[in-house]
Amino acid sequence: MPAIPAWLIEPLWVQFAALLPERPMYQPAHPLGCHRRRVDDRIVFDKLVQVLRFGCSYEVIADATCSATTIRGRRVEWIRLGVFAQLKQIAVDAYDRLVGLVLNDIAVDGCITKAPGGGDCAGRSPVDRGKQGMKRSTMVDGYGIPLGRVLAGANRHDSPLLAPTLDQLHDLGPLPQSITVHLDAEYDSAATRPLLAERGLTGAIACKGDKAPIQAGQRWHVERTNSWHNAFNRLQRCYERTEKVIDAYFDLADAIITVCSLTRRAWILYRWDTRSARPRPAAAAPPPPQSAAARCRSGRDSTPRTASRDRGGAHPPETTPPATAPTRHRTTTRPPARTTHPHERSGNGETRAGTRPATRPHRSTPHHAH
Repeated sequence: MPAIPAWLIEPLWVQFAALLPERPMYQPAHPLGCHRRRVDDRIVFDKLVQVLRFGCSYEVIADATCSATTIRGRRVEWIRLGVFAQLKQIAVDAYDRLVGLVLNDIAVDGCITKAPGGGDCAGRSPVDRGKQGMKRSTMVDGYGIPLGRVLAGANRHDSPLLAPTLDQLHDLGPLPQSITVHLDAEYDSAATRPLLAERGLTGAIACKGDKAPIQAGQRWHVERTNSWHNAFNRLQRCYERTEKVIDAYFDLADAIITVCSLTRRAWILYRWDTRSARPRPAAAAPPPPQSAAARCRSGRDSTPRTASRDRGGAHPPETTPPATAPTRHRTTTRPPARTTHPHERSGNGETRAGTRPATRPHRSTPHHAH
């Protein structure tokens, strides 16, 4: 079962491979002049995508083509080179160039997930009986494209994480003059509004005490992005302990989400010569017609008979149904059941027991002996 479809993983791998440095298949500095052949980068990349999507351990996903140690070592090497962060930034730039980021309306929200292994970004979860959990403060544009995140323990409040989350807006380049930040009721505090005013942002903050459907606003985009992130089981239940590794997996997930949204939006906005037709479900072909004799033999002739189907076939079918004689219902009376006395004897001398008389026998007055 593939982790993600081929039409999505192929462009990601092409761009990811372009960011990797060239390395020989064999180690030239080996003292004996030979070494084990290096595992192909494409195999390791597919393994990391499977780990991200399915959430399994490295030992479970390893096989004869690649060991768990190789997966961990190549992961650390690519994190040190910054390949995952570059891939995510290239995907966002491509989306902004072809479709356009909706930066007039951005949304920020926090999400708590499980972190059974603890680590740098884990804390006591207030919604999971004090177990280890992780909170991420995610910022998205008006369509739900992830723009940045801040990782912290699950015991951290959302308001202190708003400032470092909004600081990542400067990495996006020129910004519109008017930006509205949509926040939920967790940010309804005296410290949030001055923070937004200092940055020249307009806040659309939900008020505490009001029902959510009445003041939903544009926050559903970030809620949808949180569900997209939780579809990757490695992020929903994180066993990584190092913040750099968690950020690398989030960058890879953001790149997948952005490229998927770019592909779907570009299908509507653009036309090109080699654009394939949208696959549509094929209509079911009607069954071949059968003759009257074949239908009669198969017992499927359910067509009502008309005048055109009679032997003559020359008279057209009547438009009005012919008048029929009224049907007389024959009443049948059953003969009365034969009553048998309980002590009546049959022909063979036995008493017929179990036959109840139709009427109760007359009870005569007892005769007293004098």
